[in-house]
Amino acid sequence: MDIQRVLVTVPYTDTELDQLRAAFAPARFVTADAHDDAAVTEALRQVDVAVIKGDLDRRYPAAPRLRWVHCDHSGLTRSALPEVFERGLIVTGSAGRSAAALAQHVFFFALSLAFDSYGLHEQHRRHTWRGLEGYDARLGLSGRTMGIVGLGHTGTEVAKLARAFGMRVLAHRRRDTPAPAYVDRLYCAERGDTVVPLLRESDVVVLATQLSDETYHLVGARELKLMKPTAHLVNIARGAVVDEAALVAALRGGVIAGAASDVFETEPLPPDAPVWDAPNMIITPHMTPRQPDRTQRSIDVIVENVRRYRAGEPLLNALEPHHVFSIDRLG
Repeated sequence: MDIQRVLVTVPYTDTELDQLRAAFAPARFVTADAHDDAAVTEALRQVDVAVIKGDLDRRYPAAPRLRWVHCDHSGLTRSALPEVFERGLIVTGSAGRSAAALAQHVFFFALSLAFDSYGLHEQHRRHTWRGLEGYDARLGLSGRTMGIVGLGHTGTEVAKLARAFGMRVLAHRRRDTPAPAYVDRLYCAERGDTVVPLLRESDVVVLATQLSDETYHLVGARELKLMKPTAHLVNIARGAVVDEAALVAALRGGVIAGAASDVFETEPLPPDAPVWDAPNMIITPHMTPRQPDRTQRSIDVIVENVRRYRAGEPLLNALEPHHVFSIDRLG
């Protein structure tokens, strides 16, 4: 398909913009500050492609010529508006650009929980040598089972690292596809599989799935009770994939041994949120050390999608109807 005019609101460097100009050529190229509403609104009257810094608002599905929007970040939950699909607007994102770093974040959590980093730090602070109750009975990760819910970019990198750690790897994904070599057992929703056997068998459950109406509060009180009392839950997906109140109750009641999350139902996490004080809970503020080539990875996705768009091929990281999420649930 032809591309005539392109809007870019991402503050790329001149060198990065030159890569996009070359990819979109001979289309007319317009840049605007994402916070300049008047400039963006004016541009949307004319462009047929937009590369934007944040998420879609309702101006985008209403733009008369617009056919494709690329949101330059990974999670597209807030862009999965019903009118996007009603209009037939193509929306893509930069999922995968930070997958390796996010997988490392998962293992920062998994190792911290396995080794009781809080308890060790407290001993360090007190200048105490040994004495942590039950520490001799703790197990490392090797030989244990990791269950991964969501086998996209991040889930795949997590699975590879889990195999490198000598873990048994279970995974659950939506599509019915063959299991990769580094996954011991793959459950697929399209085959009618649920997450129940994964929850029951795993020592570490990792949530790496997209947030949608289908995955909202995917893990609640019932699912937490299905897990082993010695198991740990790690959420690297989106906060609302977990019923936060149920998680706090499960940690306080010893239903599971511990949890860690980089994402929460309300962000920034309020100072009085009960999850702060839940026992054996590790919290990071939705922040992962970035990969040095993260921006280039985003540009590579856009450039490849320009080629696919013009060739009429399916685009990478495109929103699909099952990604729809009722935004009012986020508050």
